[in-house]
This record gives sequence, structure tokens and C-alpha cells, in this order.
Amino acid sequence: MLALKSSIISGIMGETSSFIQIKGVRDGLLITLGGAPWPDLASAFVKNVDERSSFFNGARVALDVGTNELRVAELSSLRDQLSERGLSLWAVLSESPVTETTAQNLGLATRLSKPRRADYREPSEELPEDAAKWVKGPLRSGGRVLFEGNVVVMGDVNPGSEIVAGGSVIVWGRLRGVVHAGAHGDEQAFVCALELAPTQLRIAGEIAVSPKKQGKLRPEVASLKDGRLVAEPWQEVTGR
Repeated sequence: MLALKSSIISGIMGETSSFIQIKGVRDGLLITLGGAPWPDLASAFVKNVDERSSFFNGARVALDVGTNELRVAELSSLRDQLSERGLSLWAVLSESPVTETTAQNLGLATRLSKPRRADYREPSEELPEDAAKWVKGPLRSGGRVLFEGNVVVMGDVNPGSEIVAGGSVIVWGRLRGVVHAGAHGDEQAFVCALELAPTQLRIAGEIAVSPKKQGKLRPEVASLKDGRLVAEPWQEVTGR
């Protein structure tokens, strides 16, 4: 069963509860840091990552550092520490022009990206309910598929790749990347794969990571039941 994580995690346990907030966004995780000197914030965040390695593993991270003025040495140090732990820092949001310039010099985004209209449209009445995008796999690291309907991948979805679908996602292979089904809020959407081991999985507003699995792997279907994200053997789920 997938380890459930809510899409918004606030009040994190311990000393960090007052100045670290985590929110699931389309591009990964948005981490808001504030209310303490930067060295303390950076140290507390790295400690939090170490304590919750299964949740953060492979995540794409955007940091909101508020008014903190960060230089290249400070920001690059944190980026390197996160990289060593399997996280990818891709954006830094800040109210400080100094920090914004620093982020740009390091090649980091300073705004959260929006789906390109050509790739990901808002739902329309013209789109059939069973509309699907067919993808010939494998989907390699860095690859992204965005579609407002269902997505079917014939092949593996590798770590570092991402699928965002308005409907359900079916992977005829190993799912080890990031996937978000029901991106418009469809709680009836599901995700199934011959090997369900995503770096991060979301259905509607719920987010989860897959724990390390032992023994023989089997096809599974992930869906929402009573507001919880669960995974079941594919062959035992009717109507799929």
C-alpha cells in the first residue's frame, strides 16, 4: 500500500514546525522557509529531508525563501546537499532582488511554471470522456507528458520523468517516475502499472510516495478510497 501524504503538510513535527511548510504543486514540491536565520533554516530543512527520506526521494523542489538575501555560496551549498540526497532544486522564489539574481545566476527558475497551452489545455466539453494520449515508451529522465484526458504509456516510465493527466494513467511497464492523475480534481481517476513504484504519485489533491517493496512485484492499481490513496492488485480490481 502506498504511504499516504497529504497535498499540504504544515506544522511539521519538532523545532521546524514554525518555519517549514510543504505543499504539493504540479511541478513537484513547494517548500516555504521563513521565520529564522538562513543557516538555521537550511540546516533544519536538510535534517527534515533526512528524517523523511522516503517522502522526499526523487522530488523536484521549489523553495520560497521569503525576504532572505542569499548569495551564490549559500544557495549552491543547499542545492548540492539536496542533490546528494536525491532531490532536484529547480526554482527559488524570493521577495529579495539579491536572492532572485543569485538563483538566476545558478540557472534556477524564479517563478513557478504554468502548463504550456499547446501541451495541457483546460477541460472542454468537446473532449470525449474516454479521450486518451498514446505514448510509445520508454519515458526517460527529463521527459514530460501533459494531457487533459487519460494517458497510456507502452513502456517504462523512468525516474526523473513526469506525467500529468486530467484523467487516469495506465503504464504497460514499470512506473518509477512522477505521475499526477486527476489533475483537474477528478477523484475517480486511477493509476495502474505492471510495476507500481513511483517516485511520487498524486491523484486529485492527494500525494504519496511508494515505500521500498520486497518480494515479487505485481501489477497494481492506485486509486482514492474514502479520501485515502491506496494500491491494490490489478487483477483484483473490477472495472479497470
